[in-house]
Amino acid sequence: MLIDTHCHLDAAEFESDRDDVVDAAMASGVACIVVPAVGAFNFATVAALSVRHHCVRYALGIHPLHVDQAADAELIALREAVGRSIGDPRLVGIGEIGLDHFVPGLDRAKQERFFVEQLRIARDFDLPVIMHVRRAQDSVLKHLRRLRPRSGIAHAFNGSVQQASTFIDLGCVLGFGGAMTFTRALQIRRLAAAFSADAYVLETDAPDIAPSWINHQRNAPQQMPAIAQVFADLRGEPIETVLAATGANAIRVLPRLAVTLPPSVSVKEIASDTEIRPTP
Repeated sequence: MLIDTHCHLDAAEFESDRDDVVDAAMASGVACIVVPAVGAFNFATVAALSVRHHCVRYALGIHPLHVDQAADAELIALREAVGRSIGDPRLVGIGEIGLDHFVPGLDRAKQERFFVEQLRIARDFDLPVIMHVRRAQDSVLKHLRRLRPRSGIAHAFNGSVQQASTFIDLGCVLGFGGAMTFTRALQIRRLAAAFSADAYVLETDAPDIAPSWINHQRNAPQQMPAIAQVFADLRGEPIETVLAATGANAIRVLPRLAVTLPPSVSVKEIASDTEIRPTP
């Protein structure tokens, strides 16, 4: 099953053709699109998308790049929103949360405080986490070791083999997408083949992190089949194997997907009915 585990479908870049984007993704073989929130201002928006589109699921969280502008009241709003939505099976986790040590000038202490509180919310409601870990792998791991949410995704992973192994040991998987399609991304491409098949999920981060064939253009979930093919090529595995493994991994770490997704479409059916090539 082809699952886009990270797509900002609510972004302004999709405002004019969002329904068409979802239709194109489904036509390409994508069974599910997970849309994480980035702040209290879009909690209701991502939830509404899951009502409008039967293939969409959502997560609630405060993105580290929004923390500088966020008041502490947003953490209260998050806990309350999760409490109200915990009975909604379309809510699959807490995200996008984490740390960003790449962008200069951000308040790292405030980021850590917000991350820790959001990990506590995830633990209190027994929900997995979808994590932003840019240049902050060790700091994120420090808090994961202490607070231990049930599972999680290290989104757009670009750390070391040792850091990746620690995330995996803590019950997380590594999110891979457009970045690995660039031949110059040597470390990411090595990581794609470094671990067993149960260590990975696939994602787009659309509209961002476009794959090489649409570099500097808007990314979209319909690129998932071609991204999956690159991943399969890097691992030297059949596309059927990659679709089965990454789909099963997504459901394992985001277990509410198992409740809301239809019975899995045959992997061979997806592979044969979908022309897996870059979509311009």
